[in-house]
Amino acid sequence: MRNESEVPFADNPFLIPVADRMKRLPPYLFGKINKLKYQKRVAGIDVIDLGMGNPTDPPSQLIQDKLAEALKDPKNHRYSVANGIGNLRREVAKRYETRYGAKLNHEDEVIACIGSKEGFSHMCLSLMGPGDTAIVPSPTFPIHMYSVVLASGNVIALDVRDPNEFLRNVAYTCEHLYPKPKVVIVNFPHNPSSTVVGPDFYVELVKLAKMYGFLVISDFAYADICYDGYKAPSFLATPGALDVGVELTTMSKSYSMAGWRVGFCCGNREMVRALATIKGYYDYGIFQAIQIAAIVAMRHCDDAIDELCVEYQTRRDTLCDGLTRLGWEIEKPKAGMFVWAKIPEPWAKMGSIDFSMKLLDEGGVAVSPGRGFGEDGEGYLRLAIVENSQRLRQAVREIGHCTRVETAKA
Repeated sequence: MRNESEVPFADNPFLIPVADRMKRLPPYLFGKINKLKYQKRVAGIDVIDLGMGNPTDPPSQLIQDKLAEALKDPKNHRYSVANGIGNLRREVAKRYETRYGAKLNHEDEVIACIGSKEGFSHMCLSLMGPGDTAIVPSPTFPIHMYSVVLASGNVIALDVRDPNEFLRNVAYTCEHLYPKPKVVIVNFPHNPSSTVVGPDFYVELVKLAKMYGFLVISDFAYADICYDGYKAPSFLATPGALDVGVELTTMSKSYSMAGWRVGFCCGNREMVRALATIKGYYDYGIFQAIQIAAIVAMRHCDDAIDELCVEYQTRRDTLCDGLTRLGWEIEKPKAGMFVWAKIPEPWAKMGSIDFSMKLLDEGGVAVSPGRGFGEDGEGYLRLAIVENSQRLRQAVREIGHCTRVETAKA
C-alpha cells in the first residue's frame, strides 16, 4: 500500500523503463475498496467514510479570515522560502517551549514543511541510501516504510503495540545486525493502532540511540488529539533528544487544516540542515498567505484544539460503545483519530480486506483493512472518527445489519 488517498491509476506494470525504486513499491492494497467507494458515490449512494483520517471540520473562522486578508497582499503571491518564514518558525519554537518545555533555536532547529508527510519523506531521502537500514513501527503507516524504500534503504518492521517490547527489540536488532540500523522511526500516538507512550519511553530511546549510534525520526502528527486526561509527550522534551533526532508535527489534525499542508520538522540542527538542503532543490516552500494564517492559528486558536478534542472524544465513545454492543472487543484509544478494532469471529477468517469490502458493499461503510498496514495489522480494522456522532451511530447500525445474518448462521 502506497498511501491512503484515492489514486486514479491502475496498478498495471509500467510499459516504460521506470526507476528500480518504483518496482519496490507493492500493489495498492486499498485499490479495490477505493474503486468500489468511488463507484457508489458516482451512483449517488451514500457512503459513510471512516477509511481516512481526513478531518471534516473546518478551521477556526479567525484562521480563515486571516488567510483571506493575506491573499490581498501582492507580496504574498511571490515565491516564498523553502524553510518557512521566520515568524512562523519562531512561533513553532515558542509553542514547543510553552507546551513541552523544549527549547529550540528557530533559526536552525525548526523548518516548515509542505505537510509533515513531505518533510518525513525528504528527511528519509536526505539520510538514507543503498545499504542503510531503518527500523519502523508495525503495524506500519505506509509513509514510514515507503519513504525509506524510495530512498533505496532497507526496512525492519518491529511490532510497536507493546512499547517496552519494541525498545527491547530495537536493542536486540542493533546488537545483532551489521551494519547497525541508521534510523529508528517512532510514531506516538501511533497510527494505526493508537498505542501511546509516556516520557520514560523516550528517555530509553535516547539512551539506545547514543549507545548504538542511530538517528531518531519521531512522527508526532497526533500530538494534540488526546482524551481522558492523557497528554502525549514530545520526543524533543527528552534530555539529549536534540543530539540524536528530529520530530515532525502538523497543523492538519490539531487545527483542522489538512488541505492547507502545513507541517514542521524540529530538532537536531544537522538533520534539519540536511532536510533544508533537499528542500532547497525541490520546492519554494508553503504559500506565504497560508504561513501567515498558520501563525495566527498558533497564537490565538488553541481553545479550538480543546473543543476539537472534546468532539473527537464524543465520537470515539459513540463508535466504541456502539461496536461493543454488537459484541466487538474494543479498547478505547487515549489519543489519535482512529479506533483500532479487532474483527470478531466468525468474520475474522474472511481476512480484513474482504471483510472491509463486505461492509462497504452491503452497508455503505468504508473502513481501512488492517492488512493495508502490514502483516501485523491482519485481523483488525482502522476506523477514523472523522464523521459526526449521528453518522457514526448510522455506521454502527449498518455494520450490525451486515453481520446479523452471518451471526445467525454461526
